Amino acid sequence: MEVRGIGDETAKQLASLQLYSVFDLLEHFPFRYEDYQVRPIEEIKHDERATVVGTVQSEPTVRYYGKKKNRMSVRVLVGHVLLTAVFFNRAFLKQQLKVGQEVTLTGKWDQHRLTLTVNEVKQGNHTERATVEPIYSVSGKLTSKTLKKYIHVALRQFGEQITDPLPPEIRERYKLVSKREAVFHLHMPSDREALKQARRRMVYEEFLFFQLKMQAFRKVNREQSNGRAVKVNEQKVDQFIAALPFSLTEAQEKVAGEILTDMSSPYRMNRLLQGDVGSGKTVVAAICMFAAVTAGKQAALMVPTEILAEQHAQSLERLFAPSGVRLTLLTGSVKGKRRQAAVTAVKAGDVDVVIGTHALIQDDVAFHDLGLVITDEQHRFGVEQRRALRDKGAYPDVLFMTATPIPRTLAISAFGDMDVSIINQMPAGRKEIETYWAKHDMLTRVLDFMEKELAKGRQAYVICPLIEESEKLDVQNAIDVHSILQQHFEPRFQVGLMHGRLHPSEKDTVMTAFSENKIRILVSTTVVEVGVNVPNATIMVIYDAERFGLAQLHQLRGRVGRGEHQSYCILLADPKSEVGKERMRIMTETNDGFTLSERDLELRGPGDFFGAKQSGLPDFKVADVVHDYRALETARQDAATLVNSKTFWSDPKYRELVTYLQAEGVLDGEKLD
Repeated sequence: MEVRGIGDETAKQLASLQLYSVFDLLEHFPFRYEDYQVRPIEEIKHDERATVVGTVQSEPTVRYYGKKKNRMSVRVLVGHVLLTAVFFNRAFLKQQLKVGQEVTLTGKWDQHRLTLTVNEVKQGNHTERATVEPIYSVSGKLTSKTLKKYIHVALRQFGEQITDPLPPEIRERYKLVSKREAVFHLHMPSDREALKQARRRMVYEEFLFFQLKMQAFRKVNREQSNGRAVKVNEQKVDQFIAALPFSLTEAQEKVAGEILTDMSSPYRMNRLLQGDVGSGKTVVAAICMFAAVTAGKQAALMVPTEILAEQHAQSLERLFAPSGVRLTLLTGSVKGKRRQAAVTAVKAGDVDVVIGTHALIQDDVAFHDLGLVITDEQHRFGVEQRRALRDKGAYPDVLFMTATPIPRTLAISAFGDMDVSIINQMPAGRKEIETYWAKHDMLTRVLDFMEKELAKGRQAYVICPLIEESEKLDVQNAIDVHSILQQHFEPRFQVGLMHGRLHPSEKDTVMTAFSENKIRILVSTTVVEVGVNVPNATIMVIYDAERFGLAQLHQLRGRVGRGEHQSYCILLADPKSEVGKERMRIMTETNDGFTLSERDLELRGPGDFFGAKQSGLPDFKVADVVHDYRALETARQDAATLVNSKTFWSDPKYRELVTYLQAEGVLDGEKLD
């Protein structure tokens, strides 16, 4: 199929937008719409974009700034309001605007000054024009106007061939317009209502298709994993829990019960464990690993950094020692004979629990009988890394853990193929961290406050966004800040430096000194975001805090507040944008990670929430997981019902949906995570 008017050169330009076929072109929907609906001036809010019709009341006046810059203003009567229309660098219009002439103006309304900064002007009353104008994403020489022309040609040529993958019963249930009508109205909306209905239809379709993949994979995954029920020794697990040096919270007990039930079932577990910073996920993981060992299985815990791996190994060794569980550590720093001995022991079954980084998935690492795989901060690993560890065993149970509270809307979408457990309760006696926002000119007061806490024997983190000075970003860097704080605090209090470029042995030395209270102030980049547990540290100072998202700020804040003393987080920031200011306000208002994650998602959008494109979240063309969350939940429920019904796989009315799943490789058991 060829669209008339598109030659080789235009085809190359379209290919730069990943538009290779008529289908691609028809589904390259506008990313926004300009609203040309004329409204009474009294109804237009300050700073809104508006289209008005009025009569010119004065001769235009022009002021020049240099050779090329100018500002023209003219008085226009709109209804009962006499406003000033302002035009920048468009003095040529002076001859076209005459007193008494009717004009249609579009621009930004300043309600306080009664001015309209105009970007479009037409002589006469143009209220009959389309009130909604689509704007397309383009690149290179291709303009939005040109792209729109080709799309309209394609619609005329091939629009009638658009088929509808949704069966009539679903369209009738939700009163959805047809696919053909939706595509037409997204590109050529007759009015706002037509656009609303077209978008509503495509949002549901996008969510349904994605959730069908998630639910179908979940079904295939469960059906392929029969016969792997783990026979947990419940009595030994109860004794292990009773011997813990603290009592579990109700939330920890509930979550541990959910995971142990999964492990005992004939289906392979595929569960996400969410828990806020300090909520006690590691203890739950320890209980589950111990349970796997009582069943004669091995357990593996993969974490993103060596620091975190070593920290987990130390804490788990203490917990497992009384029960005789054999544990080993496998990271990039474990080399030579020590590494060979560990690899040999794991393969022979002489090790019960393996803690490590991505070193666990190297080819020479083989398990005797891997029954449980746990991945901590799972979104930091790519799809292939997670799969590689899982494939080290014969259908092991899989548990993903994250201390990044994921909003429910995003969890449903990105992890639709998983069961989700949430630890939403903090251990008893944990004090809430007090958070303050200070501007950089208040640094002296911040340092004075740190001095008082350090004098009490406490310790402090100081976090910087960059290691060294950058020409692109005007931010404080760790090396400079370290030097400044050394001059201020030493020799009274030793100041250490930690960043990602240090050799692992150097990091170990610094962290050991900080853990032993020899280093009192640790200047660091975000490598301390996970995996550092120093209960004596009570101050977290974050330089240029506006550079971080809410989720990351919350993770950093969670490095303090781990002991018996009151802890504080100080955000040093001079945000220029409203979003930056809002982040600072939100951080000072709540310590609840799930509340923060919802707000972070609203501010940043879903695409950047994890800081990586490996989250499993697709790039929807129309849908928005934040604003369309009700449709997302509806689509998930519908998808689950469909894939679990026998008629779905055989009834001709669902043929297009089943064909789609076959094309995606879901029914062949290919991985979608």
